[in-house]
Amino acid sequence: MEMTWLPSVDGFDARLRALKTLDSSPEIVAELRSLAAVRLDFLQTTQLDRALLRAIKAHGTLPGLEPVRLAVLASSTTTHLLPGIRVAALRRGLLAEIFEAEYGQYQQELLAGERLAAFHPDAVLLAFDAHHVAALAVGDPAVALATMERCWQQVRERFGAQVIQQTVLPVLPKLLGNNESRLASSSAAVVARVNAELRSLASAAGVDLLAVDEFAAEEGLAAWHDRALWHKTKQEIHPTAAAMYGEQVVRVLAASRGRSAKCLVLDLDNTLWGGVIGDDGLEGIVLGQGSAAGEAFVAFQRYALALSERGVVLAVCSKNDEANALQPFAEHPEMVLKRQHIACFVANWTDKATNLRTIAKTLNLGLDALVFADDNPVERALVRRELPMVAVPEMPEDPAEYLHVLSGAGYFEATALSAEDAARTAQYQANAERAQMLEQSTDIESYLASLQMVLTAGPIDPMSLTRATQLVNKTNQFNLATERLTEEEVARRMNSPEWITLQLRLADRFGDNGLIGVLMAQVRGKDAVIASWLMSCRVLGRRVEQAALALLAEAAAPHGVERLVGVYKPTAKNGMVRELLPTLGFTPLESTEDESRYVLALQAFEPAEVLMQIIAPSHEPEPAHA
Repeated sequence: MEMTWLPSVDGFDARLRALKTLDSSPEIVAELRSLAAVRLDFLQTTQLDRALLRAIKAHGTLPGLEPVRLAVLASSTTTHLLPGIRVAALRRGLLAEIFEAEYGQYQQELLAGERLAAFHPDAVLLAFDAHHVAALAVGDPAVALATMERCWQQVRERFGAQVIQQTVLPVLPKLLGNNESRLASSSAAVVARVNAELRSLASAAGVDLLAVDEFAAEEGLAAWHDRALWHKTKQEIHPTAAAMYGEQVVRVLAASRGRSAKCLVLDLDNTLWGGVIGDDGLEGIVLGQGSAAGEAFVAFQRYALALSERGVVLAVCSKNDEANALQPFAEHPEMVLKRQHIACFVANWTDKATNLRTIAKTLNLGLDALVFADDNPVERALVRRELPMVAVPEMPEDPAEYLHVLSGAGYFEATALSAEDAARTAQYQANAERAQMLEQSTDIESYLASLQMVLTAGPIDPMSLTRATQLVNKTNQFNLATERLTEEEVARRMNSPEWITLQLRLADRFGDNGLIGVLMAQVRGKDAVIASWLMSCRVLGRRVEQAALALLAEAAAPHGVERLVGVYKPTAKNGMVRELLPTLGFTPLESTEDESRYVLALQAFEPAEVLMQIIAPSHEPEPAHA
């Protein structure tokens, strides 16, 4: 089972041996990640995993990788799956430490497992095989589902961890055949009903699913399960599917930690249409009804538009004269994508690596938030070499496969959606307009005033809970402590008198940015310790951080707080806020390698002028001197 979107690799064994000659841990991490980003078979995945474990043993924590502790609690054998999980985590910039329960001991671990408690999992994967589920159900799916729900509750009560529930592989034999559902007590029918009802239960409970039943339906059950291996070793997942299984597990982990891509950057010629617009003209390009290729390009555009409608930002990066590149968007009757769907349009003769840097800067996104789809293997190779942090899928020759490769790659995996996701393209387009206006402004004061900003603030509430949690788990750059919290944990803080929570929304003349900031501080005597302070990078440089500090100080006053204590924990991505607290007037309190603490005495605090209107529960709307 191949990951067809990844490029093939030459000299894998030689590169693996060369790893042993590297002394610098950053060099080792870079090469490990490079090897994880190519197409590997089961044996190569295992070999790379061993190299990763050797590097961890030799160097301890590997720089640039975000640690995540995953507990795997299963009713079948899972040891052969762990290398695929660790390598897939490496591919996404995560360093996975894995706890594996003893065979079939998931309930014992959840109830009173000392080893699991000592492990302190960030996420728990519950993987129950079909035979076990059928035995639990005793002919009634509700019984098996109730067991799963008890496990979810135990995970959250004991660990406050992300819960990932694996669906059930449909491997049990049918007794009636096509109309198996009419024999409700059959094991196959029970499993089918468990899978059907599990989806709504998990959604209501905020539990993330690992949909192995859907993967088996797409790839064929034989690719995922071997009956002989089940009887010999109780391996429900086939070893040859282990790398793909690990990939799917880590997609869910990464999505909940803000490591999914945010922007699809599209080439034009032979990617969105067949032919070259500059040579073939509007009438000569292949697009739409009348040919298989033309219909395939339309299908790909429809898929890109659907991604945009669920919150993925679209951009264009093309070697073309801009006027030629824009013509199909405005004039071709079969174009699905229009210019208004594209947040950033770059068409020139500059190399594509440089243009991708421009796109990332314009949209205020990290390069690792970009996925670049281009039919040209030379351009793909250039971008992979110059910008290894950009995801570049290996596009097939047949355009009919474009959307399936992009969909199968899982770059845009999400575990939840908010109402604001659908408005994201408009928000990024507005951000580009703001950047253009800034370039034309003569001074920052007049620019900020001309934006006509309105900041709306208040405690996190049930209406904003999902979006606030999403922001907590996706924001990496403007994030002082990089806390990752479940929705349930945020809700507990929201409802606790010991916690001060703030949500911030920003609108201006170009549009509504939506919820752009979250602050959470715990009251401890006369101190309020800021556990989370994070904001969208879209609003950087607009003095929202100064306004946020003033609002937090105001919210802390009724609690008798005399000092705000700020915490900065460095990560590979949040260096931009290293000096934020001192800049805002905090003074150093204590510092270690893992965190720095700062303090701000509220008695002497003077709010800064921020040139925006503030609407907050504590006062009427007024021009800000917040």
